[in-house]
Amino acid sequence: MFAESFPRTPNMQSEPRMSATDALTDDEFTMRSSSSASPMSPYYYEQGRLSGEGSPMMMSPWNQTASSPFSKPQWSQSDDGGNLPQNALVGSLVREEGHIYSLAASGDLLYTGSDSKNIRVWKNLKEYSGFKSNSGLVKTIILSGQKIFTGHQDGKIRVWKVSPKNPSVHKRAGTLPTLKDIFKSSIKPSNYVEVRRHKTALWIRHSDAVSCLSLSDNKLYLYSASWDRTIKVWRIADSKCLESIHAHDDAVNAVVCGEDAAMFSGSADGTVKVWRREVRGKGLKHAAVKTLLKQECAVTALAVDADASMLYSGASDGLVNFWEREKGYVHGGVLKGHKLAVLCLISAGALVFSGSADKTICVWRRDGLIHTCVSVLTGHDGPVKCLAVEEDREAAAAARDRRWILYSGSLDKSVKVWSVSESMNNNQGMHQRMGSDADSLPSVSDSSVSMGWANGRN
Repeated sequence: MFAESFPRTPNMQSEPRMSATDALTDDEFTMRSSSSASPMSPYYYEQGRLSGEGSPMMMSPWNQTASSPFSKPQWSQSDDGGNLPQNALVGSLVREEGHIYSLAASGDLLYTGSDSKNIRVWKNLKEYSGFKSNSGLVKTIILSGQKIFTGHQDGKIRVWKVSPKNPSVHKRAGTLPTLKDIFKSSIKPSNYVEVRRHKTALWIRHSDAVSCLSLSDNKLYLYSASWDRTIKVWRIADSKCLESIHAHDDAVNAVVCGEDAAMFSGSADGTVKVWRREVRGKGLKHAAVKTLLKQECAVTALAVDADASMLYSGASDGLVNFWEREKGYVHGGVLKGHKLAVLCLISAGALVFSGSADKTICVWRRDGLIHTCVSVLTGHDGPVKCLAVEEDREAAAAARDRRWILYSGSLDKSVKVWSVSESMNNNQGMHQRMGSDADSLPSVSDSSVSMGWANGRN
């Protein structure tokens, strides 16, 4: 494990605002969740002091006394003698610069985003590159070929490109929408829509935080979900906004694409919806097909498996619902493995991973509609906010077992790296079989903490 010091920057409201009046901020959540908070602890909360507030000298980009955000890190691995258990913690990255909100992995590259505005690039678990955005907190990252898209708290989507001459160099290629499209649209009064009472904005721009990004099944379109209750559809080839969908009655926390032009959305209004994409001339039109879920608790995360045959949704009540595509997305059951809100979901092979505000990651193995919790990964000291996964082909070949490298980002400011096997022969986890709405692990209520995520924006 390693730690570094970074210049502390002013912290705007970084975590989703809640519909509940007694919502907690990130630092209040962390402080109240930690039993060891003290003035000497990095999780100590001082009343009246903004999170990340520092002196003008420390906040200055010219300050050379503090470590550079891109200074050489140290990497610490678990001492296992080269023989990893089936599900094991490989190592940890601990950063003092901010909470980890977003991850994206591709091959041996890992991208991490935080509320420090820095996007870091890691190669083989060593620092490889880094770039910085002026748009604040990096809520979501998605990779598309040589392009990297980042969604931010201020409602902007940044586009970055990898230099063809030097793969470690990342340059900003633009913003969605482009300045040209903003100028052209601003001329027509009909392009302005009401985003809140007595306030209008161009329909091609998000007026609140971008919470999630997803690529279409054909990789031609980018979907952006926002707290402004809309989903916008962008053509990647020319960065043009083709459609703005007023999708929900509250913040849209998640969007994910399936097969056959299907798109799914989850919202703080407690619903999960299915949409169908239709090409109309030079544009697109999405039609609402079905509402899969309608509940009091906010939907906080969505995921589909590799062949898009299953859809999963996580919610602020700690439950994971799932649906099967072959049967027209009939409800398949509920996975009960967390005590607090599910904040992120991801699927890989026969496994599904759910990260939670209870600081744990549940590893579920699917066999048809039967889901078995084969492991509960513990080690984070804060809510698990984001997940990314890549297949570990080298370890799988050596062990003759399909293995995955799982990355987890947390509000404890760390990224942890896990090696996870698809094998059922695991003594670390809880062997709880879950079929259609079967009872499983108890869901313990902790009102002092869970209300911070209830009915909230993720």
